[in-house]
Amino acid sequence: MDFTVQKYAELLRSLIDQEYSFQTFEEFMRIPGRKSIILRHDVDLLPYNSLAFAKIQADHNVKGTYYFRAVPESWDVEVIKEIAALGHEIGYHYECLTTCGGNLEDGINDFKTNLDALRKLAPVTTICMHGSPMSQYDSKDLWNEYDYKDFDIIAEPYFDVDFEQVFYLTDTGRRWDGHKVSVRDRVETSLTKTFHTTNDIIKEVDKLPDKIMFTFHPQRWSDNKVLWTKELILQNVKNIVKKYFFVQNKKN
Repeated sequence: MDFTVQKYAELLRSLIDQEYSFQTFEEFMRIPGRKSIILRHDVDLLPYNSLAFAKIQADHNVKGTYYFRAVPESWDVEVIKEIAALGHEIGYHYECLTTCGGNLEDGINDFKTNLDALRKLAPVTTICMHGSPMSQYDSKDLWNEYDYKDFDIIAEPYFDVDFEQVFYLTDTGRRWDGHKVSVRDRVETSLTKTFHTTNDIIKEVDKLPDKIMFTFHPQRWSDNKVLWTKELILQNVKNIVKKYFFVQNKKN
């Protein structure tokens, strides 16, 4: 079975064996390591799944970055505090144009309110857009009018990472090649090597580039067979819908 917590731990150990350093996104943006991995986690749902990942990493003296949405299914105060206490970076997973119906002024006010609230729980210096694939609004468009650096934010992955130099791997769609039909979790790059399963990555771990950003959605990873199957079915349905949106967006 792929996308289990056990499989995640196996992947992590394989990367550690290759003697990568593991940096938070903030650390990487300040001083990137020569051979470095950023473990990014989008906490869309089921925050305790993210806490499980954070504990596994801490057991291996590894740090990651966790982006929380300002919605009840993600924003768990105790989980945020505990992940921060383990030494990981906390960031804001903003979706302000989706929640504010595309209104830029309402969106930036929503952004500031949620950012201020998150900073009461942990330091926040980086942000990352939540894709909201079923929404007509792309929250990255907020920065056509405003500048996130005015809010003491140093970086946003989709704007500040050179993906010609940093290899991007995401489990979007509960597969490692789901970016092909992803609506918004996409980056511009000529680094086109792809994997389908986690085992595919592990088998070629010694051939991976020196700089990598992994994006995980921990709610998709479970050792519980019932929850694992439920997530598999849900993601397969979502992938069909996202493929439709992707085709429509290309036409437009």
